[in-house]
Amino acid sequence: MHPFLAPDFHVRWSTLVSEAIEPDIRHALDLAKADIETISAQDPAAANYESTFLALEKATESLARGWGRLHHLDSVCDHPAQREALNKMLPEVTDFYSSIPLNERLWSVLKSVGESPQATKLDPVAKRFVEETLADFRQSGADLPPDGKQRIAEIEAELSKLTKQYAEHVLDSTNAWDLVITDEAKLAGLPESAKAAAAANARAKNLEPPAWRFTLQFPSMFPIMQHLHDGAIRHQVWEASARVGGYGDYDNSPLVWRILELRQEKAALLGHEHFADLTLLRRMAKTGAGALAFIENLHARILPAFHADFRQLAQYKAAKSGQPVDALEPWETAYWAERQRQENYDLDDEVLRPYFPVDGVMAGMFEIASRLFGITIRQKETVHSDPLADIETWHPEVSFYEIHDSRTAAHLGSFYADWHPRESKRGGAWMNSLHTGAHGEPHLGLIIGNMSPPVDGRPALLTHNEVETIFHEFGHLLHGMLSEVPVKSLAGTNVPWDFVELPSQIMENFCWDRQSLDLFARHHETGEPIPDALFAKMIAARNYLGASGFMRQLSFAKLDLELHIHLGQWLGKDIDSVDREILADYRARLKTETPSMLRRFNHIFSSPTGYAAGYYSYKWSEVLDADAFTRFQNEGILNPETGRSFRDHILSRGNSAPADELYRRFMGRDPELEPLLVRAGLAAAVVA
Repeated sequence: MHPFLAPDFHVRWSTLVSEAIEPDIRHALDLAKADIETISAQDPAAANYESTFLALEKATESLARGWGRLHHLDSVCDHPAQREALNKMLPEVTDFYSSIPLNERLWSVLKSVGESPQATKLDPVAKRFVEETLADFRQSGADLPPDGKQRIAEIEAELSKLTKQYAEHVLDSTNAWDLVITDEAKLAGLPESAKAAAAANARAKNLEPPAWRFTLQFPSMFPIMQHLHDGAIRHQVWEASARVGGYGDYDNSPLVWRILELRQEKAALLGHEHFADLTLLRRMAKTGAGALAFIENLHARILPAFHADFRQLAQYKAAKSGQPVDALEPWETAYWAERQRQENYDLDDEVLRPYFPVDGVMAGMFEIASRLFGITIRQKETVHSDPLADIETWHPEVSFYEIHDSRTAAHLGSFYADWHPRESKRGGAWMNSLHTGAHGEPHLGLIIGNMSPPVDGRPALLTHNEVETIFHEFGHLLHGMLSEVPVKSLAGTNVPWDFVELPSQIMENFCWDRQSLDLFARHHETGEPIPDALFAKMIAARNYLGASGFMRQLSFAKLDLELHIHLGQWLGKDIDSVDREILADYRARLKTETPSMLRRFNHIFSSPTGYAAGYYSYKWSEVLDADAFTRFQNEGILNPETGRSFRDHILSRGNSAPADELYRRFMGRDPELEPLLVRAGLAAAVVA
């Protein structure tokens, strides 16, 4: 009757039609409101933990299920009717969620139980849940006067609307551009895999051959930037990419400033100097100043190596082109960097592709996880668009897997995987949870990417970077699937944002070790592992231009934190000028100024919070993962005892204890910075 709300573990995706969105979400809202009223109407003196905190968690389960499924489809199967229905319900759902911590009667009952003697007698996880819930409410405005609460609700509603609009502009402007080439001579330098994919894309659009169609989806455009000899075409693609979210009806510039203003106003209402302090209050960094100091410390350490990278690249281009040494154009950097890499290390990413068929990567990744974490993973048969099938998917390319405990055979969780780009699918890669299990019931999750697609019946062959991305998202998935926390709000990836990347980033390390690579890096035709000579080239080239990649991440974090800490200094100014001023010391000098990333920075602006004031978390977590991986290196890369310890202390524990405490349980000490600098090949540069 209400397909979006159906409690079935296996989702019947084809029944989730646009016409069902409004009635289903309204019904879920009615159920949730009734449950909230029941909790609020209690006599505080008679209320207990089960009738308040646990009841509150259960009150929104149906709504969270339906809304979560809808938002997932919005990310992978966008279409006009669905988008219209979602946007129609967005204000009501936002109003409801923002009203929960602002409900005075509810807050009174929760506070009464949470601050009572009975709360001190709860078990540690329940006690943590009470503490975190009370902190959530206070951080959302529960203690504000009525007019303040009303304004917070208005801000949340507007933020939800504007951030959704921002994300739609990015997707729509990405899809609005394509490039069709009909002269094969213009494709000189482009790898055969990229040409084949572009030809297949053209055929899918019914273009008359010979034709090669390119889009702004990363697997399509990046080979052009990296390999194509024709600089004019590279310029054209770069210019189109740089304009995503920045022109005409898709211009996100006014949205950026309005979103930042609203976040700042919210922080001020809640008694904080800026949004970064509000957001980081219960994260590992604690304050915006702490996060900014972390980024600026790393920046100072790698700045000399970063400038050396670009000086050397400019010299290389001059030597090869016979021109004077000069700054590069932004559409030249990836091209000349790749030429230099191939020459210095005799390594071409295309030579590695045959060793990374997506199915083989998945199978080997599962084997690594099985050995380390005591689990078994098996693929299940699926059907697309048949609600009577045992397991249905939202697209024919989607696969489905089950995870079981190796020792007990218990069903721990299941997940979908969807790896290739489509016009209806937003860019990037992510993991999400569709159902968080508790008390022995299995979890349900998904991992999504936009990797190189299969072409002409051949398997999808990935770049090594794409392999790292799959391992990264699988690490997030394991964090969700292996959770043993009985309280769903504390389970899985519901941890401080600057801790959430540890499980994902630690998995990337297994893409570089010979022992683990041999479990999945096998030639798709011969089954042979990567030859020793090719592996040696991989390792030698691992940190090629490493300071540049490191600085790119720091620049995103710096821009994010500066705008959320010092907004008054920048508000209303030209976005590109602001970007250049903030990042003057974080960017190499290029001949042509690049438009600001802010107009297409989905991490920061496509949800009310997301990674806002939190992009530093990637580097923060890299410190954690590089340090934590030293234990695997010391005790054995595939040592099951080490893996079990990581599962027991990190993957299974969610937010049941403070993040720094969980880390110490695994490592026996606080994290150290040096392993990250060593791994990045920057330790020597820092000492020098």
